[in-house]
Amino acid sequence: MNSSIVEKTAAYFRGKGVILPTIAELKNPNLISEEIKNKVLTLDKDAMDPANLFRVHWFNQRDHSNFLDVPEHIVLPSEFTGVDAKIIVNLGRYFPLITAHKVLAAYGCLLPRILNGSFDYSKHKAVWPSTGNYCRGGVAISKILGLKSIAILPEGMSQERFNWLEKWVEDKNDIIKTKGTESNVKEIYDACNELEKNKNNDIINQFNEYYNYATHRAITGSSFEKSFLKVKGNTNLQARFYVSASGSSGTLAAGDYLKENLNTKIAVVEAIECPTLLYNGYGEHNIQGIGDKHVPLIHNVMNSDFVVGVSDEATNNLNLLFNTNEGKKYLESRKGFEKDFVNRLPEFGFSSIANIIASIKLAKKMKLSKNDAIITVATDGADLYETELAKTKKQFNKIYDEVTCAEIFAKNFEAITVDHTLELSQIDKERIFNLGYYTWVEQQGTSIEEFESRRSQSFWDKHYKDMISLDPKIKEFNSL
Repeated sequence: MNSSIVEKTAAYFRGKGVILPTIAELKNPNLISEEIKNKVLTLDKDAMDPANLFRVHWFNQRDHSNFLDVPEHIVLPSEFTGVDAKIIVNLGRYFPLITAHKVLAAYGCLLPRILNGSFDYSKHKAVWPSTGNYCRGGVAISKILGLKSIAILPEGMSQERFNWLEKWVEDKNDIIKTKGTESNVKEIYDACNELEKNKNNDIINQFNEYYNYATHRAITGSSFEKSFLKVKGNTNLQARFYVSASGSSGTLAAGDYLKENLNTKIAVVEAIECPTLLYNGYGEHNIQGIGDKHVPLIHNVMNSDFVVGVSDEATNNLNLLFNTNEGKKYLESRKGFEKDFVNRLPEFGFSSIANIIASIKLAKKMKLSKNDAIITVATDGADLYETELAKTKKQFNKIYDEVTCAEIFAKNFEAITVDHTLELSQIDKERIFNLGYYTWVEQQGTSIEEFESRRSQSFWDKHYKDMISLDPKIKEFNSL
């Protein structure tokens, strides 16, 4: 610990009115003082104000006028999913600043650096490599704390992300566009390795930051437990699965908490156009936010139970159906879904739709009943993909009508099958675990000792305990 930098940073933050929220407060906003809560709730949720750190949790009300006791969530109607199981979708678009949950991971990864003094605001830049939302979260957190930052993301990501970044960075040169799209993660690492040659650049890589894992296990996991218990009520409902796209594997870590506390199994979602976990495969896809073609260092592979493949054709087309007047009209008038429900479908972004499809596939494969629940997540909403929607619409050669909508819904939703769904044996887990060797040991220089230690659940438990033990240090820092 570098005490002099910690004290210097505390004084700098004090001058900016920065108070760091504790892990306990982000798990349960009822613990936030009335004084802070009243200040926060008078702010615009996207204001560049450090008080908005106290909105970096799952409990924001939809209109952001208050904090809730359970996260905003939707229980999908069985008439919509075609399965009896209750699919509970927790909504990430109500996070502040970026309308996506990765702002939480960014805070969790930066926090230890502030508390131990390894990040010196007077000379360091926080580098945020990402396939879309994490870099925006990192830039947002950095900005409201008065820190310098750099965003790295593939050039093929949605234009909405770049538009947002251009409004938040001080210099557009601090937005680094790497070659390719969702599947080109190595190109991101290459850019990081180049930037790391400058010792003033602190690479906060979500794919190998164990605090990303620990943040979601501690905060996201316990938050999702609350939404499940709310749905369960006094019934016999059982939480059978937690379903999440792989991505950096941060959000996936909530499954470790849910497995420990609710005995759920963990299902990992990936694109069948790039079936890395399923078949050691490769390729390109457009389910933005689930970067792949490798196994993240922070993926607790040995605790995963299923892998489910979803096509980006389905996510592209359903995004179109859920977010156009033609689609909404079809769903209401022809399928008979309630208008209020249809109006909430834009709360699901690309990876969110993928998680829902995967949940339906699992419910069918495992023959789940009305007493079974699947917990999943919508990490962002459709507002980040408006330009992508326009691209999809062009594919229909200007013929997009009720018949087209019926075809999309029938093919990509009603006809969901259980193909590309793998229950992981011990050999499957070993195969996927070993696949990570080529990225992390051979390419990125992770020691073989660290790589191998990840086989043990005790390794992950330690990082989780490290995260939840930060609160006394946060309180001490705030009091300096």
